Amino acid sequence: MNVRRSAAALAASAVLCLGAAPAALAAPSPSPAPVIPSGLFGQADPTYDGVWRQSFALLAQHTVGLRPAPQAVAWLSGQQCADGGFASFRADATKACDPATPLDTNATAVAVQALKALGGHAAEVKKGVDWLKSVQNEDGGWAYVPGSPSEASSTSVVISALAVAGEKPGDVKSKAGKSAYDGLLSFRLGCDAEPASDRGAFGYQPTDGKLPANADATAAATLAGLGKGAVVAPAAGDTPATAPACPADGADPAAAAQGAAGYLAEALKKDGHLTAATPGADQPMPDTGNTADAVIALAAAGHKQSAAGALEWLKANSAQWAKGNPAALGTLVLTAHATGTDPRAFGGTDLVAALNATGPAPQTPATGGMSKDADKADEGGNGNLGWIIGAGAAAGVGIGFLLSGRRKKNQV
Repeated sequence: MNVRRSAAALAASAVLCLGAAPAALAAPSPSPAPVIPSGLFGQADPTYDGVWRQSFALLAQHTVGLRPAPQAVAWLSGQQCADGGFASFRADATKACDPATPLDTNATAVAVQALKALGGHAAEVKKGVDWLKSVQNEDGGWAYVPGSPSEASSTSVVISALAVAGEKPGDVKSKAGKSAYDGLLSFRLGCDAEPASDRGAFGYQPTDGKLPANADATAAATLAGLGKGAVVAPAAGDTPATAPACPADGADPAAAAQGAAGYLAEALKKDGHLTAATPGADQPMPDTGNTADAVIALAAAGHKQSAAGALEWLKANSAQWAKGNPAALGTLVLTAHATGTDPRAFGGTDLVAALNATGPAPQTPATGGMSKDADKADEGGNGNLGWIIGAGAAAGVGIGFLLSGRRKKNQV
């Protein structure tokens, strides 16, 4: 799901490019401190990733049995624009949308999943689904920005949202008669893919006439093909994933998902985690977010054994990545949930308490009061919280790291 996290980067880069020339001619002036709404998770500027991080925080709290604070839910639902879409970029997230607000499929899809999971938001969910349907491309897929060419990652997250909302993605068709799954499967690397190890993977989008395998797109497509969203229940059974020499029937989304899972399992064997190229680096660096996505995807496909090594790597290496970042902490909680791991003892860290400390205190389902984790966070009594507090930490992860545009690269 890194593409959804990198939605912030796309918006940020657009704004930076538009403002670069005037800025070069003027003396730099200090930026005002961001105003953090009381209902929002995280202390970083919400301009570029508010909807994304809020949705994952709420999903994670709900998954572990907590009832999120009403003001946190209200902040998310209040970001929905009149036509049903949500925006990753808002010049002022405290003001109502206007016709120029750049709505996007990724923010809308993850908000739909969160509001559906929480319950009591049928109208908002329906409006979000209707908007997503209205911006489907003729090939059956979706782009991050409506009107742009389709790509696998956005198509996948929209399909997941549709499935979670109770829609049948195979029945969601464009004006040209192409279904959502038609759009998704067009990004699948088939029997003629080279190298052979890429067969079964999904590419983000063709580049110079070629479709390179992309780990982010493949993980997202696995969930979409299985008709699942970000929240994956632990599977009762478990079998090792295998990468077929030639993928099974390309017209079957579930079979395609299994082939994609096989690709991810093989990719994880090399280092125990996925990697991505980052600016200035001599060689690919560990990609914690994509690794978490791959673990969730493998668990969804019933292959927890194949994700075991990567899960242990995450336990040992995810603390700095998740530091003060509600979206990252939420993703790790969902990773733990999908694999049947205790999120309150994830590599020695209580992920639930860490997440709760970044936003409004949740309520317990039984009493409506603060959870024990939130009490600990307020008292400062949890020794594991030291690494998650820091007002500016999330900004570097949410914007600077993502500006690499790595989602279009060949990630392994």
